[in-house]
Amino acid sequence: MALTRVWSTSAALSLRVSVPCRGFSSAVEGLKFTKSHEWAKVEDEGKLASVGITEHAQEHLGDVIYVELPDVGVAVAQGTIVGSVESVKASSDINSPVSGNIVEVNKELLSSPGLVNGSPYEKGWIMKVEMSSRDELNNLMDPDEYSEYAKKKIPNITEHKDT
Repeated sequence: MALTRVWSTSAALSLRVSVPCRGFSSAVEGLKFTKSHEWAKVEDEGKLASVGITEHAQEHLGDVIYVELPDVGVAVAQGTIVGSVESVKASSDINSPVSGNIVEVNKELLSSPGLVNGSPYEKGWIMKVEMSSRDELNNLMDPDEYSEYAKKKIPNITEHKDT
């Protein structure tokens, strides 16, 4: 279904057809976002962050067929590559939105990588990081900021006008 949506988006752009834009999911409340389309959800009284890729990212990747997970116990720095997501049409690095130690990975993604598409903010999480500094969260975007950022990166189809 994601491939159809991307193809439809491309076709609509080239034909300059207006297509309604889907609203931003309510599942993003309380999340923080990176410019590279990862999210972090702070848990456990601010010590732990669950991490995944955004709905926007998975839609543009298409059907995810493989997720390269990082190793548990590895120390990561904010912005560093920790793994990758592969789809039938593209591959994308996963960057850590926070610094700290990886304490858990979502092993369910090894046998069911499509969870990233079907539930990017819940069942499709990638790793959990014990954060070394909550201050880094200030470097990330809130849901409204990310929504605006994503719209600028991929303009809303309804904003295209006939020339």
